[in-house]
Amino acid sequence: MAKESTPLEITAAERSELEQRVRLRTARAEDARRARLILALNRGDSYSEISLALSCNRSYVSRWKERFLADRLAGLYSRNLGKEVRKETPKIAAKILTWTLKRKPRDGSTHWSTRKLAKELGVSHMMVARVWSRSSLKPHRLERYVVSNDPDFESKAADVIGLYLKPPAHAAVFCVDEKTAIQALDRMVPVLPLSPGRAERHGFEYYRHGTLSLYAALNTRTGKVIGKTVSRHTSAEFVAFLSQIVATQPRRKEIHVIADNLSAHKTKLVKQFLDSHPAVHLHFTPTYSSWLNQVELWFAKIERDIIARGIFTSTPDLSRKLMRYIRVYNDDAIPIKWTYSDPRHRIRHGTKVTVTGH
Repeated sequence: MAKESTPLEITAAERSELEQRVRLRTARAEDARRARLILALNRGDSYSEISLALSCNRSYVSRWKERFLADRLAGLYSRNLGKEVRKETPKIAAKILTWTLKRKPRDGSTHWSTRKLAKELGVSHMMVARVWSRSSLKPHRLERYVVSNDPDFESKAADVIGLYLKPPAHAAVFCVDEKTAIQALDRMVPVLPLSPGRAERHGFEYYRHGTLSLYAALNTRTGKVIGKTVSRHTSAEFVAFLSQIVATQPRRKEIHVIADNLSAHKTKLVKQFLDSHPAVHLHFTPTYSSWLNQVELWFAKIERDIIARGIFTSTPDLSRKLMRYIRVYNDDAIPIKWTYSDPRHRIRHGTKVTVTGH
């Protein structure tokens, strides 16, 4: 590229000041940019070269050259330095928290974003983000919960938790439940495999070959699982599965089974089975509290590992893969260990249910 015919003349003092502005890390970026521009003109660089180097247009170069010629170094300062940065104060932080917790956006949105609240209060969105972070506020997050209406919640929960923490001596404790309507889905198009920079991809279209239900019994002492797949989850199938559990234990050994309140678990057929097997004791979790059943944690694991991304060509194929997973899982099974602290001390000490082993 051609050089400008006449380099811009500057004094030694001006050169020293401009070079200092370029090196200074605490100065405004625009001040350093203009200093580079004048130094480039002094070297005789063309407008095109300067525009490319500083990511600006030719009019920008011309404007600041004219201001330098008119006022020298004083002409390189901005006429308008912009709005003064608003510093965070306890009063501003309190206002951000108050609006976040007690007000809704005017446009009818259900929650605030950092930029929406920042615009409303006249602060930067990063200030809002910092205040939210310190206060552990995440307006974009939503969690759901359900309240048990069981009048015997405390006694039933204590019964189940007691079986985990202090199981009866010489007795086996099983957490039992069924995962219903597992779909045998086959993909209509080939799966695109995992590759660098790209996740595994499944097509949206699928063919459903049918559904199965999976019965599972988690041994709380060993962590091993007894499984059985069935086409329908009925009371008869539940009793048959209980018989399978009994067959795995020595005769007359006490067996405690934790289950939820499904109607199929409380039929006359189940009562007859319990009457004929006095060593088997059924413990029900409180209503809407199946989270107390440890086998739900295992169901979440098999959902992630097998069901969610699996490809099944038929219901027998689905059954084979589920049972193979259980066999391999039992080779290295680890029991779930819970620690529980009194919720009455939640504010001072924190309430926690810590799950390990999976």
